Amino acid sequence: MIDAVFWDFGGVFTGSPFHLDDYARSLGTTNERLLEHVFGRYEADGDHPWHRLERGEGTLAEALEAAAESCRADGIEGFDSEGFFKAMSSTSSEERREMAVAKVRELNEAGIRQAIITNNAKEFGDMWRQLIPVDELFEAVVDSSAVGMRKPDPRIYQLALERMDVSRPNFSAFLDDFEPNVTAARDLGMHGVLVGEHIAPALAELDRILAEFTA
Repeated sequence: MIDAVFWDFGGVFTGSPFHLDDYARSLGTTNERLLEHVFGRYEADGDHPWHRLERGEGTLAEALEAAAESCRADGIEGFDSEGFFKAMSSTSSEERREMAVAKVRELNEAGIRQAIITNNAKEFGDMWRQLIPVDELFEAVVDSSAVGMRKPDPRIYQLALERMDVSRPNFSAFLDDFEPNVTAARDLGMHGVLVGEHIAPALAELDRILAEFTA
């Protein structure tokens, strides 16, 4: 049996924050440009305000103000936190969350251990934990803002593996909606599953991986 399955949260149990096309168009820009202003080069791990936020080194207010300033410097007017979070929430669906939670419950019943590895902000802690019964479903949560590391830094995956007593990364799987995060997991030997706009194909891929261990 596989040793453990690790899940991202945002973009897996919720819609992806990386698909804000309608909001970007309302600001007169592209999704790619908007994401760079808000998140920086997300696959990097630098001094960008959002990166610092997710490492627990800065505040949400600071990150949002920096995003607004960056947009204005690029001639993009109208960015505000209310519109941004409304756009993020519009990508979510109850069906997606129910499908993901059902799979977690199924794996728990099969005796497969599970944990979350999430890039998150301290300010979001109470909110995202209310969306699903986190403590009931998962043995561990590795939150970037609590541990001072963020994906795709390989150290956060290694920490998660250690917390779950997984000594063989190739006997674990990881699901995430951001390809560089999945690539980083694969580089460590984990089975990486990229979650797209629809979650069903990713869950089917996870089933395929799990079947390899029971064949």
